[in-house]
Amino acid sequence: MKKVKRLFLMSLLLLGATAVEAQENEKIETTIAADFVNQYIWRGLDLGSVAVQPTLGVGYKGLGLTAWGSYGLTNSDDVKEFDLTLGYTSGGFHIGITDYWFSLGLDPDGRYFKYDAHGTNHIFEATLGYDFGPVAFAWYTNFAGNDGLNKDGKRAYSSYVEANVPFSLAGVNWTATAGAVPYATSLYGTSGFAVTNLSLRATKEIKVTDSFSIPLFGQVVANPCSQKAYLVLGFTLQP
Repeated sequence: MKKVKRLFLMSLLLLGATAVEAQENEKIETTIAADFVNQYIWRGLDLGSVAVQPTLGVGYKGLGLTAWGSYGLTNSDDVKEFDLTLGYTSGGFHIGITDYWFSLGLDPDGRYFKYDAHGTNHIFEATLGYDFGPVAFAWYTNFAGNDGLNKDGKRAYSSYVEANVPFSLAGVNWTATAGAVPYATSLYGTSGFAVTNLSLRATKEIKVTDSFSIPLFGQVVANPCSQKAYLVLGFTLQP
C-alpha cells in the first residue's frame, strides 16, 4: 500500500513538473535590443553611415511581432527607417509579412500614415523560408507600396532570395550568406538575374561581467552586381 502511495505521489510530482514546464514554454517572450553599426548595409546595398538600430519584439507560440528601425548618428541625410514584421515559425518553417517605412520616398513630407498606392513611403514584403539546420533558405517578394519598376516601367514585384550557412570556427560563430535578385527591378538596381550579396559575418560575445556580455560582430560584404564591397563592424546591447 505504501508503495502504491509513493508511486501516486511521484506521478503527481511528474505531472506538476510537466505542467510548469509547459506553462514556461507558453510564456510571452519579449525582445529589447539595439545594434550600433559603422554603416548600414542591407542585402548588399549601402543604406547609410553610422547608425543605431533598435529592436522591440514580442513572441508567443511561434507567432511574433517585431518593430525595427535604423537612425543615422553622424549624417543627417541618412534615411530613417521603421519596420514592422509579423511572422510565424514552426520548426524550420517561417512565414512573415514586413511593412518597411522610409523617411524618403514618393511622399516628400515623409508621412507615416499615408498609404496611397502612388504616394506612399511604405513597402510591403512577404517572406517564405525554411531552416534545414546546415543551411537556411528564404524568398522575399514585395507585393504592395513603393516598389521598384521593371524594364517595362511597371511594378516589378521586387524579389530577393538568400541562403545562409552558419558554422563555428576558432570559438567564433560565423555565417556565410549568398543573396540574389531573380529579375529586373529598379529597387535593387538590377536588369535581370543578379547576385547582389555575398557576405561573411563573425560574431563573438565579449564578457564584461559574470552576468553581462556584449556581442561584437564584423562582416565583409560584396555586391558583384554594383561592384561594391563593404566592411561592417558593430555591437549589440541587450538586457
